[in-house]
Amino acid sequence: MTNVPAAGPLAGTALPCYVFDSHQVLARYVAQMIAGVIRERQAQGQKAVLGLPTGSTPVGIYRELIRLHQEEALDFSNVVTFNLDEYLGLGPDRLQSYRRWMREHLFKFLNIRPENVYIPDGLTPPERLEAYCREYEAAIEDAGGIDIQLLGIGRNGHIGFNEPFSAPNCRTRVATLDPLTRRDAASDFFSEENVPMQAITMGLGTIFDARKIVLIALGEHKAGIIRETAEGEASPRVPACYLRQHPDAVLLVDSAAAGKLTAVTTPWLLGKIEWTDALVKRALLWLSEKSGKALLKLDDDDFRQHGLHQLLRHHGPAQSVAHRVFRWMMDTIEYHPAGREAKKVICFSPHPDDDVISMGGTLIRLVEDKHEVHVAYMTSGNIAVFDHDARQVADLVKEFNRLFGIDEIKSRQLEERVGHALAKKGPGESDAQEVLLIKSLIRWSEAKAGAIVAGCREEHLHFLDLPFYRTGTIAKKPLTEEDITIVRTLIERVGPSQIYVAGDLSDPHGTHRVCAEAIFRAVNALERDTGSRPEVLLYRGAWQEWAPHEIEIAVPLSPHDLELKRAAIFRHESQKDSALFPGPDDPREFWQRAEDRNRHTAAVYNQFGLPEYFAMEGFVRWNGLPL
Repeated sequence: MTNVPAAGPLAGTALPCYVFDSHQVLARYVAQMIAGVIRERQAQGQKAVLGLPTGSTPVGIYRELIRLHQEEALDFSNVVTFNLDEYLGLGPDRLQSYRRWMREHLFKFLNIRPENVYIPDGLTPPERLEAYCREYEAAIEDAGGIDIQLLGIGRNGHIGFNEPFSAPNCRTRVATLDPLTRRDAASDFFSEENVPMQAITMGLGTIFDARKIVLIALGEHKAGIIRETAEGEASPRVPACYLRQHPDAVLLVDSAAAGKLTAVTTPWLLGKIEWTDALVKRALLWLSEKSGKALLKLDDDDFRQHGLHQLLRHHGPAQSVAHRVFRWMMDTIEYHPAGREAKKVICFSPHPDDDVISMGGTLIRLVEDKHEVHVAYMTSGNIAVFDHDARQVADLVKEFNRLFGIDEIKSRQLEERVGHALAKKGPGESDAQEVLLIKSLIRWSEAKAGAIVAGCREEHLHFLDLPFYRTGTIAKKPLTEEDITIVRTLIERVGPSQIYVAGDLSDPHGTHRVCAEAIFRAVNALERDTGSRPEVLLYRGAWQEWAPHEIEIAVPLSPHDLELKRAAIFRHESQKDSALFPGPDDPREFWQRAEDRNRHTAAVYNQFGLPEYFAMEGFVRWNGLPL
């Protein structure tokens, strides 16, 4: 492979694996790879044949291909595409249809010929399905085979809709979806019960016929399955493992998806390494955990017994290096994260509840320290409200207007419009504008109530309603300069010394990642134009917590702090008990997740032999690079 990251493939993986600093860099690299295939085939007077996936993973790649077409005249007139799959029973105009998805995210921006686009037809009659799948295979063969096949990966290791235990030689067929796959797709359909049971998919044998295969994974939530795919024992339970047998298959991941690979977590176990302070810290915390001993109780034998001979040789003795890491960890503990002198701070909250869920205790501390605390809610969060909550509010408004003699006719008309819109809404369909407005108001009122419980002042709450989110569906528009300008304008108006940004990129809807990108671009532009920028701290909590070796600031919380934080989270009643999009494989409510993670962070600090606290919220300083 050419032009891969300078560090080369990771050691210890059975499938060649390359790690990129950010998903943007990865997207540009893959787009250039595809462009090279297209131009090479064009020079030979041949067609380039691409195998394409859908979903959040390839979005950045497709946007870069669009840019190459529009700005660098990349010609798609000689390109033939075959999509991996499509849900059975979905027409081409359904919101969740992959045919519609490909049209809206890629094809309508290119000069590709419609007759050269092949996507499985989800409305194929049952009696025609076997023949149709054979015809799809024949079309690939007639096109000369696939030059480069892009793949995403499911959390159960599926590629396409080839679920666990699919036969390695299977061809295009109808597949029954795994329960985990349906659960992961639930947010796209507004409910798991709306997700189809079956799909038409290219088979593993069809995929393996491609001349080059590129498997891509982004985000922390893919780290576990990437470790199994690249390092685990090959098993039919993880279909992506079969890619190890392909002569030209490669795994491309961002740093988050690589987070559980051995070369990242414990590289010292793979051989000699260059010991940086960051690796020394990580190794000592790992050793403390493995040995069950506090940092200052580690001895030379602990290092030798756990494969850390070279660390001991170059940085020992044990008590010396352990004391150094102990001091580093002590220095992370900070009761006053913005200092003692009164400042202005902004907490950017992607959804209306991320602020109190992820850093509610720190908000309380910042207010107690007399800082001017602003909270900026970046999106309305309106798609995450149940229909019955919207109907209940519509009824309340009607009754309120009746009691106070406020235009009863208009009130009744609104209730009728809302009721009609909800009644005719089919499974998996988006809401009418009246319903979206009511749902936005529900999230607005909850956000305000939660922030006030944490001590924030109402005049310091900002509802940005960024344009990229205003689609009424899970799929969002690309980030534009309008979004970035809104963020920058707020920063310039408030003039904060410190801002807090959600670094919790396992958010299954991708909103956190887009919001973080908008803030980073705004901050970088501000620094470029003025020569300075606020300090930027990244928080987590809604979906996961920072690992101990990553934490740079740990804010201790008392039982009272955690109790008040819980009360603030409880103000988000539409998300309590049963949130519409709780995320995969975590049945706990968000307040339970937050408390468990905060108390776990404190317990880990105690295990290392550091001061014992009831709970802690962790933060990482942003280094100026994309996540």
